[in-house]
Amino acid sequence: MIRRNGSYEGEVREKMRGGKGTVRVEHLWKKDELKGRTRLCARLTLEPGSSIGFHEHLNEAEVFVILSGEGKCLDGGVETLVRGGDTVLTGDGAGHAIEAVGTVPLVILAFIVQS
Repeated sequence: MIRRNGSYEGEVREKMRGGKGTVRVEHLWKKDELKGRTRLCARLTLEPGSSIGFHEHLNEAEVFVILSGEGKCLDGGVETLVRGGDTVLTGDGAGHAIEAVGTVPLVILAFIVQS
């Protein structure tokens, strides 16, 4: 199955998980389309200064693939600058947050897989 860019169902979330600004969430594939343990497959776009607040993942893991832009990521209690090509894995029971810190939007592919 092929889904064309620009045809994804999307939503804009204000202050996502207690963060700042707005995050555009484009659902590349929905949970019922994936037929497995993946509950999120989405492209996230954070405008400069926007963030996803700190949150934990219980009985699941989340992978961020940074496509473009720069972000300040808090993962495992460590704050690190991430940019295009970097990946972040937040495992079961751990928490993370991310903020767009550059002058262009931070674009991330996000996958959440349940244990």
